[in-house]
Amino acid sequence: MVSGGTYGTEDIVHGAGYGRAILILLLTPLLWSLPTAFMIGELSSALPYEGGYYAWVRRAMGNFWGFQEAWLSLVASIFDMAIYPTLFVAYLTRVFPWFHEGNRGWWVALAVVIACALLNIAGVKVVSLTSLWLFVALSAPFVAIVVLAPFKTGALLHAVTQPTTSTVDILGGLLICMWNYMGWDNASTIATEVERPQRTYPRAMLVAVSIVAASYVLPFAAMWMTGLRPTAWETGSWADIAGLLGGPLLRIGVVLGGMISAFGMFNDLVMSYSRLPLATAQDGMLPGIFGKLQKKSRAPWVAIIALAIGWGMCLGLGFARLVTIDILLYGASLMLEFMALAVLRFREPDLARPFRVPGGLFGAIAIGIPPMLLLGFAVVRSDHEQIWNMSSFAFGMILIAAGFVVYFINHALKPAGWAAQRKKPQTAS
Repeated sequence: MVSGGTYGTEDIVHGAGYGRAILILLLTPLLWSLPTAFMIGELSSALPYEGGYYAWVRRAMGNFWGFQEAWLSLVASIFDMAIYPTLFVAYLTRVFPWFHEGNRGWWVALAVVIACALLNIAGVKVVSLTSLWLFVALSAPFVAIVVLAPFKTGALLHAVTQPTTSTVDILGGLLICMWNYMGWDNASTIATEVERPQRTYPRAMLVAVSIVAASYVLPFAAMWMTGLRPTAWETGSWADIAGLLGGPLLRIGVVLGGMISAFGMFNDLVMSYSRLPLATAQDGMLPGIFGKLQKKSRAPWVAIIALAIGWGMCLGLGFARLVTIDILLYGASLMLEFMALAVLRFREPDLARPFRVPGGLFGAIAIGIPPMLLLGFAVVRSDHEQIWNMSSFAFGMILIAAGFVVYFINHALKPAGWAAQRKKPQTAS
């Protein structure tokens, strides 16, 4: 599954309306997902290092920019990870509104963070969302929605729904769409294991993008037929909409699916994100305590706890605001990765690349243009969002500048620089 799956897409319709929402859902993967997947496919196959994108940027552009890549990715992950417990609560409150009162939802979200952190530290293996059967189970309610909606064509034109609190506009809908199309990194890392990757990999990615786009577009197109107003949509409203179509059973199915999706995605990503401070600490650019591993499970427990504190602090920001700042910071790190792709093509033309972005040096440069243009919308949108009495853009710039400050402080304390490359301690898989 890519990012949050079909769950968490509701605000796209609220902000853009049905027609424009479907158009955005069809165009975004071509301009955003495929270029990113191809870039990661080449770099991960050429440089299969622990630390991933941080190691690629460091090799291409040196220690300073390598550290900035790690910093931006870590800070972006704080906001990205806070989105999943927020979605968990959004679906939970559709069945149990009691959790929406006061700070109860915040405590539930915090419980999700603590539970997943402890599971990862203990090394408990939870069923991955890449499981085919779990994917089918999570998708089943939306298959039912697509099947049932044609039988209620125009029937929901005057349907009474609970008032929404969403303030998402078309630009906010675009950013939520971009977030829902993030997450191609995992598929890209196996490019070296694919037979004839130059031909097979592009075809496989096109098929995968098509399947994901269909899973987003078809339920919206089906609901468009019912006449339900776009203003009835907000985060978590798939549950109420499913209830209008299929009754309480389908409503509960969507709620359970949304909660399982959010919990499972969060739990899986804890392991992924915690490896970044681990790798950076092993290279001497973060305090060595972040490299400590739990003796039995081999999990980086200090890194997990530190990140969990950050995730907990961001839980009250709300879904749309979290997505806006996440895309802004993630986009800055993504820009460095596209730069690393082009720089390595120029500096190391003979580097073995089992998978290669087509088009030579021009192709390596041109492939980064569409994602960077889309990120321009994130900059515009972030100037209107408020976080702690400042615009999201100003807040993001402060976080980006903090990476420069931290690097130079670290360099002043350790003028010898980065540790030499060495064999890393084995971590939990």
